[in-house]
Amino acid sequence: MEITCYRDPEVSRVERYLPAKTYNLAVTLLSHCATPYLFVPIRSMQYMAIIDHDEFVFIDGERKCWIDIAWCDFRRQERNTLDEPVAYQVVFYRDRMPAVMLRLQREFPLALEALAGRSKLEGPARIIHFPAKNQGNTG
Repeated sequence: MEITCYRDPEVSRVERYLPAKTYNLAVTLLSHCATPYLFVPIRSMQYMAIIDHDEFVFIDGERKCWIDIAWCDFRRQERNTLDEPVAYQVVFYRDRMPAVMLRLQREFPLALEALAGRSKLEGPARIIHFPAKNQGNTG
């Protein structure tokens, strides 16, 4: 999948903390992705999350390629343990997005878990060799 995203001028910016479980799952899923981007459909909101190593952006299904909200400037290095929340910045590109943000905080982790449930996280694919059929046996 390929998509070009656009941003309106920044409306506002706030600092938040992302629960460790959500951040860790997003990074784990991204690390198993064949591309540098992970697409996470949030069907309950008709949103798409696009994750890369620097930010998570959220696109409304109606506006297709315009970013409504971006989560960026993750300060993961400030954590002492992997189960601590990660500080980050939320950038709003439209008015009245705090209500959407509240829903994203609830629905995004669920969408990640659904995606993880469909994905195999054991590593790269393996080829299993089956023995060749015996050419002389016609029975």
